[in-house]
Amino acid sequence: MGTLQIVLGGLVIIVSLLSLIRFYSAGIFMRNEDICRQFYGQKDAYDGFDIKALSDRVGEVLDRMESLQEKLELKVKEMEKHKEVLDRNNITRMEYKKYLEEEVIRPLYGAHITLRQIRLPKVEGIRNSTMKEEPLINTFVIEEIRKYITPKENRTGKINIYGTERIHNTIGHACVLYKKELEQYMGYDIGSYCNDDWNLAQKLMVNGCDPLPRRRCLTRASKVYQKPYPINESLWRLPDGRNVRWSNYQCRNFECLSSKNPKRGYSKCVGCFELEKEKLKWVTNSSLPVDLLINDVLTINPGEIRIGLDFGVGTGTFAARMREHNVTIVSTALNLGAPFNEMIALRGLIPLYVTLNQRLPFFDNTMDLIHTSGFMDGWIDLLLLDFILYDWDRVLRPGGLLWIDRFFCSRKDLDDYMYMFLQFRYKKHKWATAPKSEDEVYLSALLEKPSRAI
Repeated sequence: MGTLQIVLGGLVIIVSLLSLIRFYSAGIFMRNEDICRQFYGQKDAYDGFDIKALSDRVGEVLDRMESLQEKLELKVKEMEKHKEVLDRNNITRMEYKKYLEEEVIRPLYGAHITLRQIRLPKVEGIRNSTMKEEPLINTFVIEEIRKYITPKENRTGKINIYGTERIHNTIGHACVLYKKELEQYMGYDIGSYCNDDWNLAQKLMVNGCDPLPRRRCLTRASKVYQKPYPINESLWRLPDGRNVRWSNYQCRNFECLSSKNPKRGYSKCVGCFELEKEKLKWVTNSSLPVDLLINDVLTINPGEIRIGLDFGVGTGTFAARMREHNVTIVSTALNLGAPFNEMIALRGLIPLYVTLNQRLPFFDNTMDLIHTSGFMDGWIDLLLLDFILYDWDRVLRPGGLLWIDRFFCSRKDLDDYMYMFLQFRYKKHKWATAPKSEDEVYLSALLEKPSRAI
């Protein structure tokens, strides 16, 4: 029994000494400036390195070590107190082995792995430049996230086609606020099937964790997937419901999404899945003076509208109508309670899965047309709208058209929103308002971007 006490006491001392040596060698007992100088050897030591995340991780290890030490000391005291009983009932080798495995080795292993996961800056690179560690690396525990955001050095040891030494994978800054959800999203077996969790991914995206990290798992598809209809049929034919995974929707088929069904599961763009009604949009006159027809828009600059973006909520009807005029339209879509992306794609059109948070993935001065309808209304913050409109202005080419279609807001806010659209000094081809209700008003406009030749 005395031997066991000596072993346990020795373990306590060894653990304590190892902790002190580890943290001293890492510079934990230095002043903050000295720590960073040891890591970087330069004045801008704090740049690009998350000291708080490192401190939190080290604190986690210290807590584990302290807990282990207290547990061992308590056990020694307990054994000393009941020495006579232990002398009469010697513990077996298996009991001793089990105690060491569960109470000593496993906690030590966990603390060791945690220390191993701490990434410290190091000097390396093609030009012996200082490699600043990715600031978020010590924030996450899931190894797949850490591997994703770790910069990837070029294998050839040369500058790559982009003119850089390494590739930095990116995630949205708000991912830190949704750490638990992101780690759940990235908790999969590499090479196996992904969880059916697109709704979790969308929740992360709309809350600012955008872009999401790529995943190394296989996307699930419908078990009864059918060939899509040919393009001469698909534009105006309700798709085959077997081509959609319905598990995260209230409905289980396209017919259920009818506007007559109060349990359809979505509220924006009611009636979008009823193609007979959709056929009437932008081709027949309505009772509202703010409405524009596609033919009227295309005659303003004949032959110049070839490609464009439809930014809103819908099932691709605007893109379908423009396709009939040999105009290619990309439609933004989020699956807000219904399979909007799947519907657009099954019609033979192009869905763009983006949120309002994201900069448009198009180069400057490339789009002939931007059309928006049914999404950005009077709920949107003016500063957010300002950033969005400037991004639209960036991708719209000189002479391109901005089509604001049935934007609505409260009457008292109309002047504020009108200023947001007018500040760019576009040429007005149409500018009209009409009452929507007693307190709300519609605004539609067709505006042409000036050349701004500088």
